[in-house]
Amino acid sequence: MRIVACVMLVDPDGQLLLQLRDSDATHHPNVWGLPGGHGEPGETPEQTAERELWEETGLRADGPLRPVAVQQLPELGRVKHYFLGSTRARQEDVVLGEGAAMLFVPGAEVLDGRPWTPGTVEVLTEFLASPEYAALATGRVAGPVQPAGGRQSA
Repeated sequence: MRIVACVMLVDPDGQLLLQLRDSDATHHPNVWGLPGGHGEPGETPEQTAERELWEETGLRADGPLRPVAVQQLPELGRVKHYFLGSTRARQEDVVLGEGAAMLFVPGAEVLDGRPWTPGTVEVLTEFLASPEYAALATGRVAGPVQPAGGRQSA
């Protein structure tokens, strides 16, 4: 199974950073996803998440990335690791390093019917309904997200 790491990066207004994959993407072109990608030999999922976030956006989270969920996608031969981070960065700080677009999107608009990479909608649906997201969006601190449905917490 190939390791994939994704980052849910939340700004001070509760907006989530999303990537529109370009038409040249090897996997899942022209759909939305989170900043992230495949691990390199010897990398941990967290190292992959940090590297991919930097390469694709020019951003780093304001603190350590926190593992949120692990999602098995055997039909794709992948295991997706989801990490959570917060940032004080704004849209003008984003450097598009990969994809067609990289945008901070208000939480209420994230699941507005756009096409997504496999598995992402399930994790985002849970995260956006969580007390942790509500706390991040309002600047408060909350406990960890409790994933459900076939995913396991990381």
